[in-house]
Amino acid sequence: MLEHEIKNKVLTIGNRKGQTVYYAYPKSQQKLTNKMLIERIVRETSLSEGDVSNALISLSNIVCDALKMGMSVDLAELGSLRLVVPSKMMDTPEEVTVADALKTPKIVFTHKQKMRDAANSVELSIDRGSTKSGGGSANTPGEDQTEHPLYKDK
Repeated sequence: MLEHEIKNKVLTIGNRKGQTVYYAYPKSQQKLTNKMLIERIVRETSLSEGDVSNALISLSNIVCDALKMGMSVDLAELGSLRLVVPSKMMDTPEEVTVADALKTPKIVFTHKQKMRDAANSVELSIDRGSTKSGGGSANTPGEDQTEHPLYKDK
């Protein structure tokens, strides 16, 4: 579940300048840590903790090598990673150079339908207990990450 809280702020520009507006802002989100991920894979496969850890490290190294070579990477049911290099608009063909026209490369993740379905099925809620002014939400102190539903034994 993704919980949100209601926040407000006063707009400083535009047609609604000076008006107080309210919006939903996500509360701190639980994380599935690397350790938790490894333990979950160990439980669901016949692999050892060391095997899973090594496989994840190798996957990271391989993906980085492929991206350095400008390749896209297919990550099976998850989706794919590819590089996108935006370009500035120049006045003449001579001005289009690597140094002047090309911006910093970005990594784009394109998810597969299975991941879209998972994201679309998340339960959403808004905590109407309080309204806070602007800014971000801090992590809940002492939040026990082991309470994550993906971490627990089935």
